[in-house]
Amino acid sequence: MPEHGHSPLSHVVDHPTLELPFWQYPYGVEIHLPHLGVFQLTRFMVTELVVAALMLMILPLLAAHVRKHHVTRGWFMNMFEALLLFIRDQVARPAIGGHGADRFLPYLWTLFFFILFNNLLGLVPGMASATGNVNVTAVLAIMTLVTVIRAGMQEMGATGFWVGIVPHLDVPVWLKPPLWGLMFIIEVLGLFIRHIVLAVRLFANMFAGHVVLAVILGFIVMAKGSLFYPVMGASVVGLVLLSLLELLVAFLQAYIFTFLSALFIGSAVHPH
Repeated sequence: MPEHGHSPLSHVVDHPTLELPFWQYPYGVEIHLPHLGVFQLTRFMVTELVVAALMLMILPLLAAHVRKHHVTRGWFMNMFEALLLFIRDQVARPAIGGHGADRFLPYLWTLFFFILFNNLLGLVPGMASATGNVNVTAVLAIMTLVTVIRAGMQEMGATGFWVGIVPHLDVPVWLKPPLWGLMFIIEVLGLFIRHIVLAVRLFANMFAGHVVLAVILGFIVMAKGSLFYPVMGASVVGLVLLSLLELLVAFLQAYIFTFLSALFIGSAVHPH
């Protein structure tokens, strides 16, 4: 079996090492990550910590800039302000409804940038995309599920929310109790299944994209003799083109996850 850093597919697997590219070594430099108490630090954890640090540096700086200037100046601040306004005006308010959606903006903004930065870091040599791990996307989906249930219960009360998930049944009185119970089970299962699919969708898209990149890179390793240089050239061109596609996918998947989260929150706040 190959070591962690000796396989192109190691890019999509979580393990307690970082592989940094370096031209003097055939497989780069491996840095073994330490234990933190009872926890083993892994490459995906490092990526998430880097993402958290980037968000803590950029977003407060943007907030301070907006408070100071009525008109945002500079391409960097304009880019982030455009993303924030897009999530507010094109995602949160249409999906949740009006200015009442603004109380969910801190969560949706944080969710969008956390996913986006993780997706983009997966394209950086030596880093990895934590969103290609189903454990990470499952936690994000659970956070959305908790937000959905909490928002619905705050809006309609605990009883009102759970009773309200069943649509109106226009059936005879004698048929209503058993049918209502069956519909309640189906709606509760549907609530959880929607969020399971939310986690799997993000994981599958990011994981599949990086697997394809790793397989194309693996062609170079397997090529021998006179085929090495033609295969290497074709693989490099393919990697560049697919990396550009992955750049689009990074933004698209962050948008889709955030949009669906806003849609689920909206359906809880404004039921049938």
